Amino acid sequence: MTITQINALNAEMDSALEAMLPEMEEIYKDLHRNPELSMQEVRTARIAADYLKKYNWEVTAGIGVTGVLGLLNNGEGPTVMLRADMDALPVTEATGLPYASTVRAVDEDGTEVGVSHVCGHDFHVTWLMGTARLLAEHKNLWSGTILAVFQPGEEVGRGAKAMIDDGMMTRFPKPDIILGQHVMVGIAGYVGHRSGAILAGGDSLKVQIFGRGSHGSQPQTAIDPVIMAAATTIRLQTIVSREIDPNDSAVLTVGALQAGTKENIIPDDATLKLNIRTFDEDVRNHIMAAVKRVCCAECQASNAPQEPEFSTLSHYPLTVNDAEATAKVAVAFEAQFGDRSYETPRKSASEDFSVFGRAWQVPYVFWFVGGTDKATFLEAQKNKAINTIPSNHSPKFAPVLHPTLKTGFVTMITAAAVWLNAH
Repeated sequence: MTITQINALNAEMDSALEAMLPEMEEIYKDLHRNPELSMQEVRTARIAADYLKKYNWEVTAGIGVTGVLGLLNNGEGPTVMLRADMDALPVTEATGLPYASTVRAVDEDGTEVGVSHVCGHDFHVTWLMGTARLLAEHKNLWSGTILAVFQPGEEVGRGAKAMIDDGMMTRFPKPDIILGQHVMVGIAGYVGHRSGAILAGGDSLKVQIFGRGSHGSQPQTAIDPVIMAAATTIRLQTIVSREIDPNDSAVLTVGALQAGTKENIIPDDATLKLNIRTFDEDVRNHIMAAVKRVCCAECQASNAPQEPEFSTLSHYPLTVNDAEATAKVAVAFEAQFGDRSYETPRKSASEDFSVFGRAWQVPYVFWFVGGTDKATFLEAQKNKAINTIPSNHSPKFAPVLHPTLKTGFVTMITAAAVWLNAH
């Protein structure tokens, strides 16, 4: 569609969108109260599937465990894929919201954890459900084919691949474009877009370090894995600070150090869990090699009985927006939002969204929708304290409902319309 046609489509849908906002708010609050861990999104998937069926979408459930795909064919035109991730985090919510999650569940390691949507995926699911309804109820305004994909397991980096591995590419039409969005810290009602790399590649590793346990009163009889783990944690921080060019962006975080059960027992082993974010493949390869070098060297220095064991917890490829497709979306956003559409800096967060585009070898565009109260954000900006605003994955991450809710529908409709034919 042309920009004029896209604006006309949005104007035509606006009254219907306003009318459905109360219902979508209740759906959002329900999803927020009832989060589900990665690859366990049974209830969320059922809600999404039933909603699409209500508006006459052809629905296939159980793709890649809990994934849902809705298909809406509306005559000649391009095929547009819209994607939302469904899973929540093993985080106990501390937002104080009246609809806050109190859910507890058992994770894949058998540990009971608090569960919450402090990732924002409840917004993503709600946005795609509402967009699906708007498109179905206004088929007279557009033509083409829509794939609405509700994806599991984004937080563990497995969901997109699971859907692909379950035959998604052979069972459904190949899209001409894949579109996705994420609620982030930023002024609510604003949308940030960027050509090229917008999200980092991410790698999470588990490193098991082996020592020799003993009584805490007799350290000379032990090879202490706690000391090894502590020294390794400190030394790992020098990889980015001393081995990576300051002009290259990289992050290395040790998010967990687990060892022992009692203060007077030196344990046999310790476990580190670390996360790496990079925007360049050569930088990634250097850091991955350096992690193994540092871990092995620290263990050798401590006379460990064996080398550490490394295992991959998750891997996220770079999210690199197609330049031509992003330019088209940016023009449409600017026509719709004016100065509330802006070029965003790239973020060091990671996503498995690009797995779909990479597998199908088609262009994709991913963008950010702000969810922070405008006055709060501007005050923090004035005080150079934006980093104090609770961000995604914080127990206190709580995007404001309005205008965030409506903005996500408008962005998804606007971006999709760039490729759809006008009636």
